[in-house]
Amino acid sequence: MEEDTRFFLIRIVNTISWVLIWMFANMILGIYNGFAFFEGSPDWKNLLYYCFLLLSFAALLRYLKRKWKVEA
Repeated sequence: MEEDTRFFLIRIVNTISWVLIWMFANMILGIYNGFAFFEGSPDWKNLLYYCFLLLSFAALLRYLKRKWKVEA
């Protein structure tokens, strides 16, 4: 296998892995622990969870953007 192809496939697998880790972490926090659901009105735990969700998503996108940046 050529080196360029190998690095490209590793980059794809790395991207899929980080996205799955991010999704599982937010699924465990949000659904299994109940922070994603409101009981009447939003609690501080719900707001903290959604802030974490947005900040971690922004960090994930920033990481992936840097990872996939085309080097000239």
